[in-house]
Amino acid sequence: MKRYILPAIRLTVVLIVVLAGIFPLFISAIAKMAPGKGDGETVTHNGRIVGYANIGQKFTGDKYFWSRPSAVDYNAAGSGGSNKGAANPDYLKTVQERIDTFLVHNPGVRKEDIPVELVTASASGLDPDLSPAAADIQVARIAKIRGIPATRLHALVDQYTKGPLLGMLGPSKVNVLQLNIALDDLK
Repeated sequence: MKRYILPAIRLTVVLIVVLAGIFPLFISAIAKMAPGKGDGETVTHNGRIVGYANIGQKFTGDKYFWSRPSAVDYNAAGSGGSNKGAANPDYLKTVQERIDTFLVHNPGVRKEDIPVELVTASASGLDPDLSPAAADIQVARIAKIRGIPATRLHALVDQYTKGPLLGMLGPSKVNVLQLNIALDDLK
């Protein structure tokens, strides 16, 4: 028995040192070299931190582009989806409420034209991006409230649209925080 227990204890101690000590320190050192020094990449505007580049933010005012809904109310500490299936009655009720709210605030938009990401939460609940179509469908509302020509807002969406990675990996996307900052800067 001694023949098996002592090597097992030694192996356990070595793994604890490596996996609970050295490895986390190594990962922390790499993170300190990344943008934001491992604390997240902040977005500043007019000398003030207004959010984080890769974490979705809540925009509900009609004069802004709305973000994708969040099942965790945009709380980065509690990232996650609702875990409700597509046929769950509570989930369907929530989605229908989001559709109804969107239609009230965006008259002239038909239910079938609403991009799915405007009424369903992402898996993390923190998605900072929308598709260009989801941003474009909100232009009429914002143009009316702000008195900005819709063509100018469509051009702004195009300006802040990032294409797929390497031109082929993933969809085109628009960062809602950056788009709303640019929207506030329009004269």
